[in-house]
This record gives sequence, structure tokens and C-alpha cells, in this order.
Amino acid sequence: MTDTPLQLAGDFAAPSRDDWEVEVLKVLNRRRPEGKELTIDQAMSRLRTSTVDGLTIEPLYTEPVGPLGVPGAMPFTRGASVHGTAWDVRALHEDPDVAFTNAEVLADLQRGATSLWLRVGEGAIAADDLPAALAGVKPALAPVSVSSSTDQVAAAKALAAFWTGTGATGAKGNLGLDALALAARTGEKADLAPHAEWVQAVLAELPGVRALTVDVLPYDDAGAGDVDQLAFAIATGVAYLRDLEAAGVSPSAAFGQICFRVSANADEFLTIARLRALRRLWARIGEVSGVPSASRGAVQHAVTSWRMITRDDPYVNLLRGTIATFSAAVGGAEAITTLPFDTAVGLPDDFSRRMARNTQLLAAEESNIGRVNDPAGGSWYVESLTDQLAAKAWDAFQAIEAAGGMVSALESGMVAERIAGTTAERRTRLATRKQPITGVSMFPMKDEKPITARPRPAAPAAAGLAPVRDSEVFEALRDRVTAAVEKPKVFLACLGARRDFGGREMFTSNVLLVAGIDFPGSEGGSPEEIAAQAAASGAKMAILCSSAKVYAGQAIAVATALKGAGIETVYIAGRRTETGAEDTSVIDGEVFDGMDVVAFLEGTLDRIGVAQ
Repeated sequence: MTDTPLQLAGDFAAPSRDDWEVEVLKVLNRRRPEGKELTIDQAMSRLRTSTVDGLTIEPLYTEPVGPLGVPGAMPFTRGASVHGTAWDVRALHEDPDVAFTNAEVLADLQRGATSLWLRVGEGAIAADDLPAALAGVKPALAPVSVSSSTDQVAAAKALAAFWTGTGATGAKGNLGLDALALAARTGEKADLAPHAEWVQAVLAELPGVRALTVDVLPYDDAGAGDVDQLAFAIATGVAYLRDLEAAGVSPSAAFGQICFRVSANADEFLTIARLRALRRLWARIGEVSGVPSASRGAVQHAVTSWRMITRDDPYVNLLRGTIATFSAAVGGAEAITTLPFDTAVGLPDDFSRRMARNTQLLAAEESNIGRVNDPAGGSWYVESLTDQLAAKAWDAFQAIEAAGGMVSALESGMVAERIAGTTAERRTRLATRKQPITGVSMFPMKDEKPITARPRPAAPAAAGLAPVRDSEVFEALRDRVTAAVEKPKVFLACLGARRDFGGREMFTSNVLLVAGIDFPGSEGGSPEEIAAQAAASGAKMAILCSSAKVYAGQAIAVATALKGAGIETVYIAGRRTETGAEDTSVIDGEVFDGMDVVAFLEGTLDRIGVAQ
């Protein structure tokens, strides 16, 4: 023991930004010719990245953004309240098999879930079956929320009838009325008329219940970015405040009737910052609406994003769900739903539901994340990201207001247009693997054994925003290959020794595996030997794999021999210029990092005769 404080970094000089910049330039200029070195501004430009909807991510943050504030107080960035316990673990149930659903409902509540969310309507739990699905549930102990993509009023009536039928005096939950989310999914005109009636009934008879949900999931499912999700949420909330005020419900009372349902995805920091920014924006709406300061916090129910879930290599979804759950918890969500890992395959079973539930319980009870208020607060990166999101979303919100508000923006196509711009950029990033999907577009399994699940009921026809998972474009490639009479193949003509071709062979084979294409190959040999092996494989296409040094001596000769042996198409892993030849017309294309992998694989399947 000593009275002298232990200085763990005491023997190290405190680095300055100038010191950091020197090291950056050393790395980035290591192989650049003399006289063509990057300046620090050029280097920073290369290190700086941007998100799909235009947020700038700096390579280094060195200064606080502004006053940090405290949880539970304006502007509520750090939390709608001060807490010392975990969030509400909210289990989703949507299986129309009432007996199975009831058994799973009771299992969830007995094994750690603290509330329920039931999807009601066509393709889910029938409204008339809701009481049977909830049999044995004590409303005073387990809050229940409902939602519907077909008939929200029927769902609300069914839940209210359940509470009334059980004689519950302490019912808690949400009736799930959200006319704009329903319109976004169905494409029909939004009908806000039921809102005021149900809000007034809840205020009079069910003090522990909220009538309205501002559900952002339809927009996330369709591809909306973080900025637009925030803008749509705030604009929807404002539309509901105006509608309720016209019906005689004060903004203060209306604030207490709204819950936000938001997405959480595997982009940890953006999810954290988005939840923080939403509270700040909603608090500002409350401030200008005259809502008392203590009542301005936004209550958020975070749901792990359906759009990020993959059908192929589905067990990776367990990792995505874990990251998204962690991010929602750190971001301060009051309730979290973790979707089962097999959601894209079919209806979840007991095992996948248990894994989803235990993901939350481990984070809450073993990792103790919920015991800390806003643990990311004070991080210069998180605070900067929160500020950027809030500022850009406010601008987008004002544009929606200038266009007549959220109802008009949805009906006019403005919402769909904004989402289309984001999805186009994301589509490019996915196709080039700048935005990779592990197990699908990167590091796919060669001989994956698909999991099975009970099929979902047919979804009702809808003309609204079309939901699309990020991985679907790659899954379509796999489906095309799976349906082929004979498994398609591309020959890998590997030149030289393994030290020459190993890296590019591995890269190219992984690109082909994205679609499930087989890749027989050679290891060295003369042009004639390689061509003979390619012809014997039955492949119609070959890709040269080696180093620039070997390409310079062999690539054109091997490509010529391949064409002479009947190989119709020859590509090169890398660039044609690496051959050193003036005429590279015998090589039909290139495979390289940053290419449009989707276009390449679609074209490859076309060339080798795999049916659409």
C-alpha cells in the first residue's frame, strides 16, 4: 500500500493531435513515390467516411460538442428518466396457432420476459383469438401491447375487451393505434378519426395504458435511413398532437398517450445516437407545445431491425440481434424486442424464441447494462453523431412540415421518394460490399444446410411501402443456383505457386460462393495443362488467379489456351494492366475488390446458362 497514486500512463508522453497526424501520414504515404505524398488534409479526406444518408464520420474526435446534461431532464438526450434497473423485455407474438402462442406467451413470462407485444390481424393472431392467446396472463403484472397491419381498431377493441373481461384494474400497455404507419404499409388513405375517441376513453378508464404508437418500423423495413426515420417519427407525432388538440385533448395529455416504436440494428453507434436524438427532438416539440418540462421525454420501444435479418447463414442473426439489443439498451430504450434469428425463414419455434429472450436477459441481468444511465454519454463521437442526426432530422422534419405535414408527405409520395434515394445508395454499397453482410455477401458458407421453420401465413396484399431485407438480392442469386438442374461452376486457373495465387484464389472463390457457384481449379502447370484441366471440369468460364509478376509472364498465354480449349469466357482476378500486354482482348473482364458483385454474379450466371 502507498499514498502515492498509481499512474498507469505516467511513463508515456501525452500525444497531441500533431503527433497523431504525423503517424497517419507515415502509414498512408508508406508506398507513395517521392513528391506525391498526401497532405494531412488529403489524408483526413481519405479516412473520413459517410453514412448512407449523408452523416459524416470523422477519423478522430478530440473535443466535447457541448454541455452534457443529465438523464431525466431537458433536453432528455441522456434518457427520458433516471433508472437503476433494466429495460422492459418485450416478447413479440404473431403466430396464428392460438394454442402454440398461448404456451409461448406463458413461457416467455415465466422465463424472463416482462411484457408482451402481439401482432393482430390477417396473417397473424386473429382479433377474436386474442383472449385465448392471453389466457392465464395477469394484466396488472404483464403489460400488453398490440399492433396491426390490417385493422388497428379491431386489435384495440380486442385488447380492451380482454382487460375488461378479466376485471383488471391495473392494466398497462398500448392499444397500438397508428393511422400513418397503417397507411404506410397498406397504401390506403390515413384515417386519424379513431385516435381521439380511443385516447379520451383511455384517459377516462385506463390510466396505465397508452392509446397511440408512432411506429417507425414500416419506414425502416422499406429502407429509410437514420435521418428520415427520425424525421418521420417527429412529423407523425406532431400530426397526432394537432389532431388530438383539435378534438380537445391538450398537448400535455397527448404526450402521455404516445409511445415511439423504433428500429435498432447492428450499426451500434448510429442506433445509440438515433435513440438519443429522438428524445432531444421530441423534447423540443414538447417545449414549443407548452408541455411541462418533466413530461417531455419520449418513451421508446426498440425492435431489432427486420431489414438486417438474413435467411442464409441465419445463426449469424444471433450476433446481429445481440449487437442491436445492446445498442438499444445503451441508447436508453424503455422496452426492447429482439426478433428471433429465424424470422426470415418462417415462424419462430420454441428454441429461437428462447434465444431471443435470453439475449436480452444476459445483457440485462448478467452484463448489468440496464443499471447505467446513458453509458455512451460524454463520448465525443457519440455526442457528435447525436448532434448531426438531430440537426439533419430537424431539417428533414421542417421540409415535411413545409409540404403540409406527414399526412400530405405520405400521400404525395414525398416519403417514398426520400426512402428511394437512400435505398439506391444502400443498394450500391451492398452490391460493392462496401456495406458487407457477414455469411451472405462476405464469407458465405460453401455447403450450408438450411434450417426449417413453419411457413408464415400469406401476407395480405398491400400497396404501401414495400419491405425489403438487405440480403434479399444475394439470396435471389443463391435461389437461382439452387434451382439449376446442374450446379454451375467457374474454373479458377491458378498460375504459379500457392504463394503467388493464394490470396486471389481465396478472394475469387468467396465471390463465387456468394451465389453458391462451384469453383474447380488448377494449381500451376503449363498453359496447355491448365486449359486441359479447365475443359475437363466442364466449366464454360474461367478466372485467372495469381500475382502481377506471374501475370506478366503467363496470363495472356494461359487465357489464349483456355479459349482454344473451348472456355467461352476468361476473367482475371485483379486488373488487365497487370499482364503488361498491349492487347488484352483475350481477357473478357476483371474481378476485384470494390466491384459490383451482384452485377458480376448475375452476368456470370447468364453467361454460363443458368436460368433466371
